[in-house]
Parts: sequence; structure tokens; C-alpha cells
Amino acid sequence: MDAIALFDQTTLECSRLITQRYSTSFTLGIKTLDKKFHLPIYAIYGFVRYADEIVDTFHSKDKQALLARFKKDTFEAIETGISLNPVLHAFQLIVNTYKIDLDLIEAFLHSMEMDLDFNTYDDSKYQEYIYGSAEVVGLMCLKVFCEGNTEMYERLREPACKLGAAFQKVNFLRDIKSDFEERGRVYFPGVDFTKFDKSAKNLIETDIQKDFNESLIGIERLPSGAKLGVRVAYLYYQKLFDKIKSLPAETIVQKRIRIPNSQKLSLLLGTYFETKLGLL
Repeated sequence: MDAIALFDQTTLECSRLITQRYSTSFTLGIKTLDKKFHLPIYAIYGFVRYADEIVDTFHSKDKQALLARFKKDTFEAIETGISLNPVLHAFQLIVNTYKIDLDLIEAFLHSMEMDLDFNTYDDSKYQEYIYGSAEVVGLMCLKVFCEGNTEMYERLREPACKLGAAFQKVNFLRDIKSDFEERGRVYFPGVDFTKFDKSAKNLIETDIQKDFNESLIGIERLPSGAKLGVRVAYLYYQKLFDKIKSLPAETIVQKRIRIPNSQKLSLLLGTYFETKLGLL
């Protein structure tokens, strides 16, 4: 391996480490993808994770300045094909290799900027945020899975958006307490956290289930190397969503709902063997 290849590989492995440290569920899902997709998806996750950390974690820092610099460095890395920031170098490798549209990256970073400015969302801003924070991430991954097949990408674009939206809305519902108490945010339009009740929860859940249902057709049409990993992610989030649906509204506003790691592993193994046996 020459020096440049070593540098590239090392930065991609940094993104793998970031994914492993931050998300057990995504790490398990990625491991069920074809091996050729592992590092590209780790690179996308690492980029998204670090941008999200800027707006959600570094409360004692100038978040606006940090995000502006991160955005500038991102597009500079993509244009020049290099960055000494390992997360951005790994990400630009994947963007340039798989021809990920720059407008997807712009939309994602715009949603991160919205987190610095908005505390409550109307319908328009909510849809704008969901597209940029979640749907475009699904589309970036889809670019990788389609490996240059434009016709496949366009055919699967809408289901990929629906799946990303479902995941993000489940996250919002799971994190409604911390988003409000720690960051002053309420993403769901028209929802008053202090008066969150069964009626509001049911409306949100109906919308989320619709997104899940509309995403299924896309999962079935994914390339074989991507199908199992995406299905595992789908089933994990559906299981988490089912757990949230089974709980009263007052519980959701009091604590964050989780799926234990043992259940995640069980889900992974069950999905793997059922797929291999042709049951899914």
C-alpha cells in the first residue's frame, strides 16, 4: 500500500471507529451490508455524526462559527480531493467516488444550521428540516448502494426518503424530553411539550407508520448487497417505534426509550438467518 492509499484507508477507518463508538445499532446494520459498502457508509455516518455533534453537544463553544468552518472545510475537501481532517477526507473520498450530489450535502448542512436558529417548527420548516437532516442521508447511502446506476437511484429515491424520514421522526419521539429540556427544541409542528398527550402522540405515530409502510417497496428492490443491512435498520427502528407506541404519552416525556444491546443482536441474527432461508 502506497502512502496516499494508507492515508485514505486510515481516514476511512477513523470514521468506522466513530460509528462504533456512537451507534451500536448502525454498526450492527452496516456489518450486514456487503463488505464493499462498509467503509463508504461509515464515512457518511462519521460526517453526519460530527456535524450533529457541533449543534447538539458543544454548548460552551461558538457553534455557529464551528459549523460555518465545518461547512467551508467540507466543500473545500470535496473540491480539492483532500483534507487533513480525517472525517472530511473520508467523506470527500466517498462523495467523489460515488458522485453524491452536492445539493444533498448543502441541504443536510442547512438543517444543521436550522438547529442553531429554530426552537419550534411549523409544517413547512418541519418538512424542510426532515428532508435535510434525514432524507438526504438516505439518498447519500442510496448513491453508494446503486454504484452509478442512475435508473435504480431514481426508482428508489422516494422510498429512501420515506425511510430516512421515519427514522428521524422516531428519533424525535424517542428524544422529545432531551430535545426540549436540553436544547429548547420541539420538532413536531403544533405540539406543546408541556401538554403532550395521547391525541398528539397518536397523530405523530400515524404519520410515522405511513412513512415506514411506504419505504418497504424500496427495501425489496435494493441490490442484494445492501438489502439485509437496510432491512435490519428498518426492523430495529420499527421495533423501537412499537415500544414507543405501547407506552403512554406521559412516559415518553419523562424518559428516553431504548432497545437493549442484547435485543439488537438478537434482531440482527434473526434477520440474517431469516433472509438466508428466504423467509424475508
